[in-house]
Amino acid sequence: MDMEWFYEIEAVANFICTRNFRRVSLQFPDELLKESTRVVRALREKLNVLQRSSSQVNRDVRDIGLYVMGDTAYGSCCVDEVAASHIHADCVIHFGHTCLSPTSSLPVFFVFGKALISASNSAENLCKFALASGKPVLVLFGLEYAYAMQEIKKLTVVESSKLCGSTSRLDIHYADVICSIMNPTRKLETSDEHLELVSIPTSDECSGNTTGKSYKIGGLRWSVPEGSRIEDYTLFWIGSDNSAFANVVLTFNGCEIVRYDATENQIITDFIQQRRILKRRYYLVEKAKDASIVGILVGTLGVAGYLHMIHQMKELITAAGKKAYTLAMGRPNPAKLANFPECDVFIYVSCAQTALLDSKEFLAPVITPYEAMLAFNRDTQWTGAYVMEFQQLISSTPAKSRSPSKEARFSFIQGGYVEDSELQAQSEIGDEDDKDGAVAIVNIMEKALQVRDRGPQYLVKGAANSGPEYFATRSFQGLEIYGKSSLPEPLLIGRTGKASGYEDEK
Repeated sequence: MDMEWFYEIEAVANFICTRNFRRVSLQFPDELLKESTRVVRALREKLNVLQRSSSQVNRDVRDIGLYVMGDTAYGSCCVDEVAASHIHADCVIHFGHTCLSPTSSLPVFFVFGKALISASNSAENLCKFALASGKPVLVLFGLEYAYAMQEIKKLTVVESSKLCGSTSRLDIHYADVICSIMNPTRKLETSDEHLELVSIPTSDECSGNTTGKSYKIGGLRWSVPEGSRIEDYTLFWIGSDNSAFANVVLTFNGCEIVRYDATENQIITDFIQQRRILKRRYYLVEKAKDASIVGILVGTLGVAGYLHMIHQMKELITAAGKKAYTLAMGRPNPAKLANFPECDVFIYVSCAQTALLDSKEFLAPVITPYEAMLAFNRDTQWTGAYVMEFQQLISSTPAKSRSPSKEARFSFIQGGYVEDSELQAQSEIGDEDDKDGAVAIVNIMEKALQVRDRGPQYLVKGAANSGPEYFATRSFQGLEIYGKSSLPEPLLIGRTGKASGYEDEK
């Protein structure tokens, strides 16, 4: 497979040059990190070509810094704006699978990748299924197949004429990719009016339909005509059985769904396992209702609105008469969460495609913000509908205008539990509109590793038999960082300092 075609080297170079970006972060998932050096070399060569051929570019391309990012703290499908801010990047080039969640501050160019697919075989299977279905068919797809959708659509028209004749046509509709370039502003609303999106259209029909109801999921968007329902359609997914497909199955659980496996060239209709997931999520909601102490897990530092959702979850938990602790620990696993056995349930605030954690091996269940609203809000009942993207749950009431919750919370700075008034004075997390909000949480995590245990004086008075009291009395209270002079001898072997600049380096 041609590397320049797969990684869209020319398009990326044009994006960098036309916008005069000087410091560019290249974000790779783990499986593509081995290709990063080749991509950087090819991109540098293409930038040189553009410099020589274009009179509009007046900056020496040697001044453009290309920085490779890997090993993201959270899901690689989200843009890692925190890592990009460490090198003061002007933009991010995101390679590989993405959830296309809205970002907070940096412009992003998405390179979805290109998975192999036979356009003729997929068009033939799609038409035969649509003919036998008897219902309108809506085609959804993994973003790695977006490049092939125009060809599939053309071949579908040809195949439809063979099956139905020239006078009739199969009722097939296609979703569009939301964007390939995202230029966000800091302000987040429930609509898209503050996000500048540059789209890659895959269908003229859906983009022209503005009178019906619009839907968005996993980087795709489409509309259904006025008076129609999404349940009237059969969803035809082209792609793998991955997190993006699970998102579709759960969100549109009232629809008939089939999946076309491009590698095996066959249609799969048996989704018993996926349906069981929905039943288990309902069980976790019922179990969460009995919780008294709730941990809020920070699962992203890049998706716009995550701080707002954390504050909203705190208020929801407090209003339900429960205690809330906010925990920032990177990607959660059973070993990490086992350090907080007093938490009866955890809420994972993350993008839609990483929100569903299989918590069977965890000591306590891990639920999504939507499931938390079902569990802790007495006015909300389970209707069968399911929401994965937390942006759809953000309340229109600003967090600043709500009354502060009265609860004890863990202070990473002080290394213990403090009164709510003290925590507000510290402003550990900061306001959503603060441009350093995401970086603040990272700094707090670093400070947590520099603090010794300060004893029980930070316990809230009268909080007997509570989570804070348990933290003070148990034998393990977190990592202890020794002074430089008291480091054990084995730890002194090798280089010291940060990887970006060791102490023995100039």
